[in-house]
Amino acid sequence: MFIVQVGALLIALIYYANAQTSVVAVNATIPGSELSASGLRQLAAAVVPQSPVFHPSLRSQFSLNLLSAFPEDLEVSDYCVALLAIFGQRYSTYVNCLVSAARPVKVCQNCYGTYGNLMEIYTNISDQMGPGNVSCRDSLLRSDRLMLVFLLYSNLEDIWTASECNRCVSQRHHSLTNDTLYFMETLNQSLSCFEKYQKQGNHSELCTECKATYRELNELYSRMEKNHTLCIDIEDSMNMTRILWSKNFNCSFPRAETVPVIAVSSFMLFLPIIFYLSSFLHSEQKKRKLIHPKRAKSNPSFINIQDKFS
Repeated sequence: MFIVQVGALLIALIYYANAQTSVVAVNATIPGSELSASGLRQLAAAVVPQSPVFHPSLRSQFSLNLLSAFPEDLEVSDYCVALLAIFGQRYSTYVNCLVSAARPVKVCQNCYGTYGNLMEIYTNISDQMGPGNVSCRDSLLRSDRLMLVFLLYSNLEDIWTASECNRCVSQRHHSLTNDTLYFMETLNQSLSCFEKYQKQGNHSELCTECKATYRELNELYSRMEKNHTLCIDIEDSMNMTRILWSKNFNCSFPRAETVPVIAVSSFMLFLPIIFYLSSFLHSEQKKRKLIHPKRAKSNPSFINIQDKFS
């Protein structure tokens, strides 16, 4: 009887231990909104030591660093850390500007300032010397295989180059060029004319009244294209304007470069007719100038000679 009571007591102790373990596991699933820094440390102290594999020190506060600090000659200087923080801030600002200017495309006219700031801080990291002749090029750009700072900047630089924004922005990224500003002004005139007559619902009048401003815009775009002063902003805005003019408003006018094509095509079309007509007139003229031969007059002496031989 005593043995049965001891066995029952052992079973009760085992169930009690399992119940305490389940309580710890349930308490570990606390919603994120109810957790605080002290709560996380208490939770780590209660749960992490139970792991049979990983036993970090309770003073580490979830620190997984291999070392608390590297030697001073391997650490990044405070000056370079400050530059890296500025680079991250300006990088984020420029990326946000690119996303907001994706459609319609305005990456050059809206983001040239933020790109200039990013390029300035990257130049400080890569080329400039800091206090005490401190250079951040090796520590921030070349210290590892990934070269993350260099890679991030190169990707954004490729976007700027593919957009050909340098054609529309001044050299130091302080303002837009005069050609770009003039194009935008001419574009706004055409769009204002479209908006004015579109409200009236009369597209035929729109085609007539806005024809002059739209032709001026096309001529300006052609000149800028020849001078290589177009960027992605101007190209996209011109494409959208042409879609409005031809597709939405169903307007049209012969472009200047189509006139020589029409003239040459018309000449080639009538060339066979001109050839056959000239050939016919030339043959009629030859017939009129043809000389008919006259009959030879009969000679008496020649007739007498024939009679003698006959």
